[in-house]
Amino acid sequence: MFKSKDTLVTAFALFSLFFGAGNLLFPPLLGFKSGNMWWLVTLGFCLSAVLIPIFGILAHAKLQGTIFDFGKKVSPTFSLIFSILIYAISISIPSPRTASFTHEIAIQPFFDSPYILTSVVYFVLVFIFVMNRSKILNILGKILTPAIILILFAIIGLTIFDFEFNFGVTEFPSPFAHGILEGYQTFDAIGAVVVGGVIIVSVNLSNKEKSFDEKKAIIKTAGWLAGLALLIIYTGLIFTGAVMHNQFDTAITRSALLTGISTLTLGSTANIFLSVLVSLACFTTAVGIVAGTADFIKHLFKGSEKVYTLTAILGCVLGVVMGQFNVGYIIAVAVPALMFIYPITIVLILLNIVPNKYASTFVFRSVVIATALFSIPDFLSSIGSPLAVEGGILEWIPLQKFGMGWVLPAVLLFIIANLLPQPKTTRE
Repeated sequence: MFKSKDTLVTAFALFSLFFGAGNLLFPPLLGFKSGNMWWLVTLGFCLSAVLIPIFGILAHAKLQGTIFDFGKKVSPTFSLIFSILIYAISISIPSPRTASFTHEIAIQPFFDSPYILTSVVYFVLVFIFVMNRSKILNILGKILTPAIILILFAIIGLTIFDFEFNFGVTEFPSPFAHGILEGYQTFDAIGAVVVGGVIIVSVNLSNKEKSFDEKKAIIKTAGWLAGLALLIIYTGLIFTGAVMHNQFDTAITRSALLTGISTLTLGSTANIFLSVLVSLACFTTAVGIVAGTADFIKHLFKGSEKVYTLTAILGCVLGVVMGQFNVGYIIAVAVPALMFIYPITIVLILLNIVPNKYASTFVFRSVVIATALFSIPDFLSSIGSPLAVEGGILEWIPLQKFGMGWVLPAVLLFIIANLLPQPKTTRE
């Protein structure tokens, strides 16, 4: 199973797709605050940051389409709105976050310059690369990812052998749920839906002589291999953060913690090297997001190059506007949007991997509507709405206090919709 070169190449491509520089931000601080419950936090984090994204790739393998195909069973209009929302969120949050992260890890430690300066220079360069596509980004990606992985393995290995396994006490009242919600911030489920189709196209082009089932087997095996690699690294980073809970101030930021851990384990020289690598990886991610969004809008307007340019400009302007804030602020701003769109993304992924007989149009519509409705209370809670405060009318919803009030309604509607007679217009 593992002797296939195509499988290994695809697995590495998938890993590179998911493991962006932003993913480095969350596991260390998550472990730092998880204490002796680091393993439970890891389970939750890997559920939403590893398993669901890999399911997204499996769904792509089954659909052989684009992001639009994930929601078309609900309705073409819904699918279009969903796609636009996903791209709008992508250029408004994860793309600017790469600029802010670059400032904090590579600029701030050495220069006393403002975020806005980094953000402007960063997105001017992003725009230049988006308008002048170059293979250099692909080449950089192939070099950057292995280099970052080697450094991370060194950090994790030195932590295991050089530090005492003293974890302290967790700060989280619900470690498993907190891990799941923190996994939302990686945007990997959204990433699987948005750019997973690129992997499918690549496999089809390089394996033209293989049957559909053979290609599906390659993608499936590669997906699990990539997932295993992500699981190992995320677990190692969370563990590292937990072990070092007494090495840093409790109010430390995500970026500062990553820098501190790197310096503590590898020394200042290696830390500078890591900062450069992560910054370049951030840049390639931002270029990919802006270019992908511009391509999508261009397609909607029948291939208009003018629309592509205007979308790229808008994406970079949004990047400058949001990128001038610190990473912590951008992450906080992302929470409300994620509390609404992420559950819908998750159920669309899961509905697209279940057998077709359990995923009729009627089932799709029922589950997605239920998920959207019951995500609204979680959204309201994330913005501190009076309806969602302690004693509010929304407390009766199961799991709502954990930010997952949509789960039980979605499961129940899936079961009920499959038990009810299917409307003729929605039969498969």
